[in-house]
Amino acid sequence: MKKITVFLAPTWAYTKEYIMITIGLMMYTMAWKWFLLPYEITGGGATGIAAIIQYGWGVPVSLSYFVMNVLLLILSIKTLGLKFSLRTIFGVLLLTLFLALVPTLPKGTFVSANEPFMAVVLGGLLAGAGMGMVFINNGSSGGTDIIAKVVNKYRNITLGRALLYCDVLIICSSWLLPTGNIEKVVYGLTMMAVTTLTVDMVVNGVRQSVQFFIFSQKYDLIADAINSELHRGVTVIDGIGWYTKEHVKVLTVLARKNESVKIFRLVKTIDPQAFVSQSSAIGVYGYGFDEIKTK
Repeated sequence: MKKITVFLAPTWAYTKEYIMITIGLMMYTMAWKWFLLPYEITGGGATGIAAIIQYGWGVPVSLSYFVMNVLLLILSIKTLGLKFSLRTIFGVLLLTLFLALVPTLPKGTFVSANEPFMAVVLGGLLAGAGMGMVFINNGSSGGTDIIAKVVNKYRNITLGRALLYCDVLIICSSWLLPTGNIEKVVYGLTMMAVTTLTVDMVVNGVRQSVQFFIFSQKYDLIADAINSELHRGVTVIDGIGWYTKEHVKVLTVLARKNESVKIFRLVKTIDPQAFVSQSSAIGVYGYGFDEIKTK
């Protein structure tokens, strides 16, 4: 029975990731089909290029998006390898399907037809939340992500900067359309800013880490509870209370911010008299946290 549980655990973890990627891509699709495309707003990425093609030549977004990503995926497989490209292929196929099936709603469905700025803000928030979910679960929607990773591999340019350059160029190029004007370029840049901030909030909100120092006479029970119930490591440090001159045991724990409430609850249940210090950790790298990355 234990072997079966151990075998199913990673399978469920992968399945959960793909479910969350699917939900994130659906949110991203709704942002475009319900808020941005009806007002002819251009965003970044391959979807932004596909939107420009639709505005200028009437080609459906799903078709041009798929063709572009097929070419980029060939480049990705040759340059970055198949392992990186597997989830990207899944994301591209799923997003293409959603873009083809989800209907484009007319202006005024959710916001006034004369309020394009509100559509930009709502669309940016929804798109950013969706892409944040995709990134948290190690997914990708392809497009300029591939270009940025290829550039990052051969040039000393960060992924964020490469993506920024690509997105700004795409949005500004919408000015060349017959219906293009500076106002729509500003709307596109605003949408990019809102999307970027939302992605950062979603991703960093989940990945933010905290550090605990726990002083308790029942340190062993608290350490066992954190190990068994939260599956977090605990380090026991010898200390001396300088006022009492008594030896004490101090527990130090690194955890995700969203696990803080569980840790406080465990400590309070075991020892209501415990002294607990919590502080934010700028970065925690290693097993169970973020991967150590170097150029």
